[in-house]
Amino acid sequence: MAGIEHRMVKVNGINIHIAEKGEGPVILFLHGFPELWYSWRHQILALSSMGYRAVAPDLRGYGDSDVPDSVDSYTCFHIIGDLVELINVVDPDEGKVFVVGHDWGAILGWYLCMFRPDKVKALVNLSVPFLRFHPEIKPVDFWRSFYGSDHYISRFQEYGEIEGEFAEIGVERVVKEYLCDFPVLLPKGKLFKRPLDEAITLPCWLSEEEANYYVTNFQKTGFTGPLNFYRNLNRNWELLKPWVGSKIKTPAKFIMGDKDLVYGVPGMKDYIHNGGFQEDVPSLQQVVVMEGVGHFINMEKPDEVNQYIYDFFRQFD
Repeated sequence: MAGIEHRMVKVNGINIHIAEKGEGPVILFLHGFPELWYSWRHQILALSSMGYRAVAPDLRGYGDSDVPDSVDSYTCFHIIGDLVELINVVDPDEGKVFVVGHDWGAILGWYLCMFRPDKVKALVNLSVPFLRFHPEIKPVDFWRSFYGSDHYISRFQEYGEIEGEFAEIGVERVVKEYLCDFPVLLPKGKLFKRPLDEAITLPCWLSEEEANYYVTNFQKTGFTGPLNFYRNLNRNWELLKPWVGSKIKTPAKFIMGDKDLVYGVPGMKDYIHNGGFQEDVPSLQQVVVMEGVGHFINMEKPDEVNQYIYDFFRQFD
């Protein structure tokens, strides 16, 4: 894409691929599942033209970044360790950047602000609000209690099992199903709602060429690295016990679509709108819920999201 540069950087003992464009204060863009740096293509082009240096990595396990073999190498501490060193590489003078996260990238954005607030000027997160730690219920058990054992988080836990089912269907079908309609339930033997012989019609915001970029990358790397993020949810819960009750004090803005699967989680609307979210993130300045918009909000409504990001960050320049 026009003017976007790519390079590999050594951080935290692994090689991380980054895409970058522009000059000025750094905005670090963190992607989710099953995505890549490429999900931020619209934001990179727009924000780099507005006076910022946009930097988007492939997180460990994704794309052209290294894929450590061990499941244990994907805890929140490993990934935040990558990001802290990456910030030092891309902004060696100040060592402090703006951050935008989506999905897993949003979770990592909250963690980064909790562990190393000195590294983040301000945060814009999409799709996933700060999630309180339940002191007694492990996350996988929590999700299973609402949705049963077919819930995607439950189905992702057993190493190799869902990878085998994905392999039977084929990478192209799996990637396009996720980007079109992120499935909450993955029943064995019938992972997706559509019959496999039914063609997938891509949404208007995603071209065949764009979808194939994801397909090509996941055909190369497989899904195990990304799935290992989910396989550490319970481990993260154990590691994060010292931070139970911690507040996020970094200036923050939150954006999501009202059609996002996360917005439909039981209790989520009440948490976001009736004081719980603001209590956990005292410096939360604005919550935006975009009508008629789904999970991949930064690709579905890039112009609006770009403007929201710019308007928020410009006050801290």
